[in-house]
Amino acid sequence: MRILQENQIDFIDPSELLRPEPTFAEKSISKFRDYSIDEKDPLKERVRQTYRLMHLNQTVDFVKGRHERWLKFNTMRATVRQALEKLNDLIDESDPDIDLPNIVHAFQAAERAREEYPELDWLHLTALIHDLGKIMAFYDEPQWCVVGDTFPVGCAWGDSIVYRKDSFEGNPDGQNPLYNTKYGMYEPNCGVDNLMMSWGHDEYMYQVLKHNKTKLPDMACKIIRFHSFYPWHNGGDYQHLAQPEDEETKKWVLIFNRYDLYTKSAKVPDIEALWPYYQGLIDKYLPGELEF
Repeated sequence: MRILQENQIDFIDPSELLRPEPTFAEKSISKFRDYSIDEKDPLKERVRQTYRLMHLNQTVDFVKGRHERWLKFNTMRATVRQALEKLNDLIDESDPDIDLPNIVHAFQAAERAREEYPELDWLHLTALIHDLGKIMAFYDEPQWCVVGDTFPVGCAWGDSIVYRKDSFEGNPDGQNPLYNTKYGMYEPNCGVDNLMMSWGHDEYMYQVLKHNKTKLPDMACKIIRFHSFYPWHNGGDYQHLAQPEDEETKKWVLIFNRYDLYTKSAKVPDIEALWPYYQGLIDKYLPGELEF
């Protein structure tokens, strides 16, 4: 593999960075993202109900309303560390793989990225903050519009969306001819950057980064924006809306998702011991107080 100049990614073919199936996962790869229905299993039922509410309520008008609410960036001011430490009190209700505070997952993902790509410090920080938008849950947002997989609103829902079969029943956009066709309100091959994504922590944190003029590479911001867009990068849906240039974004998201998904375990990192390294990255790429 080529040696990278510090933080330069434009000349790298991301396929050069792809690793084989992760051997660091604590269970079989097929056991992750198990969305099978079992009403007697409290965890599975919690996940299913979270997605049901998401799919019922995420509409074009709803997302526009969330943009109006959150993209004023007047909710709070906090450093990255202060915001991350709030995640000590958040357990993701959409996640079937882990039932630990979200800050633990943040450090698990970041440390694996650091181990596999020690030269890509921007990727380490990206992994650490990728879920930071979940702080919305502390400001009266229900988790169904904070967590979970994302998808574009304003067009037909992809076949690979979690619980796709019945979960969208009652969503008014499904009866709206402006939104319920293959292309809906979009042009063919408009590009994923131009999609209106369902509202959640991914879109919010992407917008927070741009608003606060982060020094992270643009690809880091795209990874955060699309890391939960599983129907596209994992399920093969929405290719009719993508541009050829989006394949690079997809490759980087798939690289990142090794750390987002397969590091989830009951092993808790020594977070206090790790803070000095990550604070250095915060100071480099996203210093001071941010406007959320």
